[in-house]
Amino acid sequence: MKKIGIIGGGAAGFFAAINIAQQGIKAEITILERSKEVLQKVKISGGGRCNITHACYDVEQLTKNYPRGQKALRGPFNKFQPRDTIDWFGRQGIKIVEEADGRMFPSSNDSQTVIDCFVRLCEKWKIEILTQTRVTQITKLNSGWELDSSLGTFNFDILIVAGGSSEGLWSVLEKQGLKIIPPVPSLFSCNIKNEILNGLAGISIPNVLVNVEGRKHISSGPCVITHWGLSGPAFLKLSAWEARFFHEKQYKLCLEVNWLGVAKNRETFLQELVELKSENAKKKVLKDPKYGLPARLWAALVASVGIEENENWADLNKAKLAALSQVLCACKLETQGKTTNKDEFVTCGGVDLGEIDFRTMEVKQHQNMYIIGEILDIDAVTGGFNFQAAWTEAWIVAQSIKEKEEEQKELEK
Repeated sequence: MKKIGIIGGGAAGFFAAINIAQQGIKAEITILERSKEVLQKVKISGGGRCNITHACYDVEQLTKNYPRGQKALRGPFNKFQPRDTIDWFGRQGIKIVEEADGRMFPSSNDSQTVIDCFVRLCEKWKIEILTQTRVTQITKLNSGWELDSSLGTFNFDILIVAGGSSEGLWSVLEKQGLKIIPPVPSLFSCNIKNEILNGLAGISIPNVLVNVEGRKHISSGPCVITHWGLSGPAFLKLSAWEARFFHEKQYKLCLEVNWLGVAKNRETFLQELVELKSENAKKKVLKDPKYGLPARLWAALVASVGIEENENWADLNKAKLAALSQVLCACKLETQGKTTNKDEFVTCGGVDLGEIDFRTMEVKQHQNMYIIGEILDIDAVTGGFNFQAAWTEAWIVAQSIKEKEEEQKELEK
């Protein structure tokens, strides 16, 4: 009977173990987790609700949510995508529910539902789970792998590395000749100190556009003004796409925020303001919110360009209209540093994707070693996409091991 070792007791590791067992592969499967508890990111994902996946069923559109890994994941997603994830959990008795923004959660709205399911299935299939087991060295044998760990030495025929973002494990893999891309944070908010935002904590805007000044990528989505600056999906998306640039600039750069959430030609928008001036001539600008913006935010933006509290629309000259246009469509905000997203922490960087055969998730230079999950240089924007990559990669591994076993049986006939 084969021995299969899985380093990492997170989403990818558990999903691989369970799917291998469900394939009917006769093997002793052991999960080695360095922490006291398993599935910790599953537990905290989505504010404790577990954002299992996203309702994006077109593979081309799906891959666009991965700043790193777009091309590599195209093939795997054609084999196992969000619809397959929903079906898989459904077969385990967990109904997945879609929210208005496309995020998908268990109908219980409790991540413990997923954890209990995984643990129950491991018990059913007699998958061994060892916690507080830190792998310190991997040695390639003539047949299989030897692992040195804090719990002793293990020997496995097949090794699956699913250890998440772990500098220690990256170092271990580097010694096996694998190229490691230096990791940097990928999902985070920024500290911003600006008079415009003073006293506005708690205000939400349904949709904004945001980019780093001078950079092409523009992210969109809801925005929340916080005590430390700005957060919400729009900014978390930007942090993912511009992760390395943020790191390079030590998280001190200039953002441009379009509070209207719609890209507008500056001249066309200026003409809109001229028309507003004509239509609302006798109204106080400060107290006459436009474009659906919250009243307090509107007042702060208007005041920031020198429009006085007692000024009517009719009082605005061309210069003030131009300034108002600028602050509404390209409000410049300087960042002073990074604030970790409390719901989950994701990095970009890790095992170089060129090391992996994405048809099987096997390491090209090492037979019977597979690498999946966050330890790879793959990351996504927030919304369930990181978990989807984990489920897909783990499923691919299970299929690959099954196919190898069947091929071996054919050779032995």
